[in-house]
Amino acid sequence: MDLPIDFATLRVLWWGLLGVLLIAFALTDGFDLGVGALLPFVARTDEERRMVINTVGATWEGNQVWFVLGGGAIFAAWPLVYAVSFSGFYLAMFLVLSALILRPVAFKYRSKRTSPKWRAFWDWSLFISGFVPALMFGVAVGNVLLGAPFRLTSELRIFYDGTLLALFTPFSLLAGLLSVAMLVVHGAAWLSIKAERGPVLDRARTYGTIAAILSLILFAAGGFYVAYGGVGYAVTGVLDVQGPSNPLRALTEAVPGAWLTNYQTYSWMMAAPVLGFLGALAALAGIWRRSAVLAFGGSSVSTVGIISTVGLSMFPFILPSSIDPASSLTVWNASSSHLTLFIMLVCTIIFLPLILIYTTWVYRVLWGRTSTAELKTNPDLY
Repeated sequence: MDLPIDFATLRVLWWGLLGVLLIAFALTDGFDLGVGALLPFVARTDEERRMVINTVGATWEGNQVWFVLGGGAIFAAWPLVYAVSFSGFYLAMFLVLSALILRPVAFKYRSKRTSPKWRAFWDWSLFISGFVPALMFGVAVGNVLLGAPFRLTSELRIFYDGTLLALFTPFSLLAGLLSVAMLVVHGAAWLSIKAERGPVLDRARTYGTIAAILSLILFAAGGFYVAYGGVGYAVTGVLDVQGPSNPLRALTEAVPGAWLTNYQTYSWMMAAPVLGFLGALAALAGIWRRSAVLAFGGSSVSTVGIISTVGLSMFPFILPSSIDPASSLTVWNASSSHLTLFIMLVCTIIFLPLILIYTTWVYRVLWGRTSTAELKTNPDLY
């Protein structure tokens, strides 16, 4: 069957779509995680904490759609990547999902009782549900850059030789802290839009400033380590971008510093790290100037830049192997079939705009600041 789009183009399109879905998740549910991580520190009274919770209370469930879509895209478009990552990183995934499951329970039960201890327990649960996923997502990215300890046999059976504690290396922890700082800035910027003006915003301004500065420092430190820390992988054999998916048909090797090769070859890719730095600076300026638009716009641009920096530096790799580089999974050797990718693309073209239209409509309807006074009159608030 002749398809209107060739196999290689479809592979690249789905690599790009996967990046779009991950960025959309970071931009939407990212500020939910950031607000959760900030909750015990920016809000001190019960009314302040309820107000902060309700800045994300109306939209957090819809924002998780992008997380589900990202996981579904990996499963359908990159089945080998899904099989290796979700089985090898099982315990890490369990921690993330446990924290995410804790969030709706905390939202629903927090205000069911007036006991200060009861409410404090759920407030700290919301902190955990924001901090732990933010940290673990960054740790996962750090391990992807370092390479995962898996290997494939000639029958494509997967063997994973890592442990949960082995995921927490100095570099992966640096990446995890960068993820936390990036999302805390995003959460503080969201509060500048949605929270009522007062002491909560003043505290969010303080923590947002610290997080923005840490984002700049950690992003620069991560780039330095990638350049000089001896990490990187490269395809050294002949590429068959139209060939069938088989991770063992291409020769890949560990090559220190190879993650910077794409930036040397394609100078336009430098826009990604530049946006990462400039966005954080803009967010910092917006926080200090009390400009909600500049703060949130800057944190969004920084998030896009930081995530894009990782994706562009690794292309065509999706999940390299640290113990057997020849088993590394790339855009060219780990995708679904030509027909599967095409059918999925058609479905995406139909349904993704509908999701975007609905999401835009929801945010438009629910737009406006959340106030402590509203807590006494609106029974629908948490």
